Amino acid sequence: MTAPVPPRRPRPSLPRPRIPWPRSLRGRLFAILLAGLLLAQGLSASVMVLERDRSARAVMLTTLQRDVVVAVTLLDRLPAAERPGWLALLDRPTYGFDLGTGLPGGAALTPRLRVIADEIRPALEPRFPVRFEAVPGGRERLQGRVVLSDGAPLTIDVRPAARPMASWLPVALAGQLLLTLGCVWLAVRLAVAPLTRFSRAAETLVPGRPAVPFPETGPDELAQAGKAFNAMQHRIARHLDERVRILAAISHDLQTPITRMRLRVETGLDGPEQDRLLHDLDGIEALVREGIAYARSGHEGIEEPARLDLRAFVESLVFDYQDTGRDVTAEALPPVTAVTRPKALRRILTNLIDNALRYAGRAELSLKAGPAGFTIAVLDRGPGIPADKLDDVLLPFVRLEESRSRETGGTGLGLAIADQLARAIGGSLTLQSREGGGLRAMVHLD
Repeated sequence: MTAPVPPRRPRPSLPRPRIPWPRSLRGRLFAILLAGLLLAQGLSASVMVLERDRSARAVMLTTLQRDVVVAVTLLDRLPAAERPGWLALLDRPTYGFDLGTGLPGGAALTPRLRVIADEIRPALEPRFPVRFEAVPGGRERLQGRVVLSDGAPLTIDVRPAARPMASWLPVALAGQLLLTLGCVWLAVRLAVAPLTRFSRAAETLVPGRPAVPFPETGPDELAQAGKAFNAMQHRIARHLDERVRILAAISHDLQTPITRMRLRVETGLDGPEQDRLLHDLDGIEALVREGIAYARSGHEGIEEPARLDLRAFVESLVFDYQDTGRDVTAEALPPVTAVTRPKALRRILTNLIDNALRYAGRAELSLKAGPAGFTIAVLDRGPGIPADKLDDVLLPFVRLEESRSRETGGTGLGLAIADQLARAIGGSLTLQSREGGGLRAMVHLD
């Protein structure tokens, strides 16, 4: 029996080298346009050089053919004693004549030398039979051996040389390249600039702030896009206005029946049923107030920025809570001065501190400043939030029953209001889980 052949293992595929590709649209457009223009310029230059080479070669061969025939005929008619004096006059940069057998040859003719030989031979023969040989060496060299009428040997020494490049040609090519780069850069800038302006306009589009109209000028496509963007801003603002009016109307309409219900319950019989009804009414009132606060947090005008001593601001907030018996502390705060909106910042920190006190019973504040702005963090050691829910809890009316019981109170709008206010004043709110349990809520402002 033959031994089984082991299966062949597939060879590990080597990673293919990746061509570096710009990540920005500006870089990609620049690379594509520049590559296309350079290829087109290179192709045009190649065609031009090829055509020029062929034309120059045809002129050179025609001139060489005529000059060689005239020179050989002239030397044949001259007396032998006068021929050496005419060699210097008949000598050219690419060919000359020698009254002798010349250098030993024997090398194979290259295609270029064969073309030259085929041009000279028909002009000399049959009157002057000629035999061509290539001279060995690094440079191409062709010698044609002719016998004059008196039997004197004559050698035609052809030394083909490349045509010299004009001194201005590299300068012209460099100028052409710079012009191409400038045109490509200008085209890419004109194409990408509207996208950059759109991006900036979208970043400045914040609910509650006056909408800055996008210029409806420029090319037709850009003007149409500007009109669409301005219409979108108007629709968003109108939607927010409608939301505030609806919530305000609901709040107004609910206040009267809630007040009546509270009066009837309070004037009714005492007992557990009355306490439960009053508790439900408190929850309804809190829900209405928080709903209105959430709607207004991203819609109402924000106060003007003011220069603020953040260390004193945070310390005063901590002292206010401590005066009411709440366990709120602050780390060693560095002296930081920033331009921000105090009322909105106070509301953000108040919501975060209340959230920490509700679920952990204690809150700790820290302040850090850097080149990119400052960060105020509110830390607690409560049950925390799962990592996959850190973004969800910033949405309105989102609660985590497994970690934040409804029995502890709250409407699910505290973090949503803080997040929306932070974005309204040009900042951001980030939630992180702490090692050992708990939550770190960080407010970053530029």
